[in-house]
Amino acid sequence: MRAVDGEILLPDTRLQEITRRILLAAGASERGAMLAADAMVAANLRGVDSHGVQLLPAYVKQIEAGGIDGQAEGRVVSESGATMVYDGENAMGHVVSDNCCAHAVRLARSHGLGMVVARSSNHFGAAAYWAQKIGKQGMIGVVMCNSSPRVPPWQGKEGRFGTNPMCVSLPVEPPDSWLLDMATTTVAANKIYNLVAKGGETIPAGWAMDSEGVPTTDARTAIQGLLMPLGGYKGSGLAMMVEILCAVLGGGAMSTEVGGLYITERRSGTSQMFLAIDVRRFMTLEEFAARVRRLVAHTKDTEPAKGYDEVLVAGDQEWRAEQRRRGEGIPLAGDIWQNISALAARLGVALE
Repeated sequence: MRAVDGEILLPDTRLQEITRRILLAAGASERGAMLAADAMVAANLRGVDSHGVQLLPAYVKQIEAGGIDGQAEGRVVSESGATMVYDGENAMGHVVSDNCCAHAVRLARSHGLGMVVARSSNHFGAAAYWAQKIGKQGMIGVVMCNSSPRVPPWQGKEGRFGTNPMCVSLPVEPPDSWLLDMATTTVAANKIYNLVAKGGETIPAGWAMDSEGVPTTDARTAIQGLLMPLGGYKGSGLAMMVEILCAVLGGGAMSTEVGGLYITERRSGTSQMFLAIDVRRFMTLEEFAARVRRLVAHTKDTEPAKGYDEVLVAGDQEWRAEQRRRGEGIPLAGDIWQNISALAARLGVALE
């Protein structure tokens, strides 16, 4: 560990082990602690710090308060052909997601497609982690989930949807691949929380609204207000689509029925969807990878617009961040490291 410009730099392996031991001490199962730690550090490696170890205190608080059952695994409710409904039984979202990914891949190997919808789950971190898990099995992975209602429908001023992220991953190795990982809002809520935690007072236009649905650039007003749907009515439509494919189809909590990672007075009840598409049912993996690389190369070959040096595709920036951080270490803001250290001390976890 070393300090640089007010930040702590930690090797990813050490940060993962610290995180795992803290979760274990808080009451998570061995498997749940391992999965959650790996998912958080993977997000940090990719530069998606909003879904990294800064979430650790919230997970610990939920487990200790009983908002998340750290020992539960969930169960299969029904399986029919290529489809499955899974009840998370309030288990850690990472455990539920790992089980559902495995089922989706199994179903896809038998039927070409495998779709699992989970209900009564919890926050699962970055959707990319789970879509990539499916992608590593030679399949296209599509993952979505609903979340706490911080986003109004277009032209509304009351929260009805969450950031409702979606991700698509391909069985093609970077840097010649494509990985779409996006919220249906302009930004994730944690980006605003991060900015305020670092002393920031303003946010870019288009990120959020106040409680009356009026766009704001004041960071603290945004925290008390609402998140902006991505592209207005288009983002609102995508958020509702995710709600339907996850919560409606899975028989789970919908819209304002959903709790959240920072809400302890009721269970989260998150719903998630995991779709695996077996590429081999269409062509060989080698042919698919070659075609993807050709499309990516053709896209990047576009002449950059004024003010830009290159054309990027989805996933490029995160892949570059991962290569850099694996070598240099993961940077943690001082307050985040202090929070982790305080948790470790309270739970009796030694930080050698």
